[in-house]
Amino acid sequence: MLLANLLFAMRIYDLWFALPLIVAVSLVYEGTRYEHLPSILHAALRFGTLVTGFMVAAFALLYYLSVWL
Repeated sequence: MLLANLLFAMRIYDLWFALPLIVAVSLVYEGTRYEHLPSILHAALRFGTLVTGFMVAAFALLYYLSVWL
């Protein structure tokens, strides 16, 4: 039941709009710091993972607060 409510609250289809944004921001941010393509891709993957983790943590916190309150 909790998983169904969580998936409904996420409106999973809206998250597809976040994917190109995360990729673009990661590549541009890391592209300004490094010059070699393998370094840029590796750092962009790490940064994209960090941004995604932050977004998931913020969503979980907000979802928990909305259920609790």
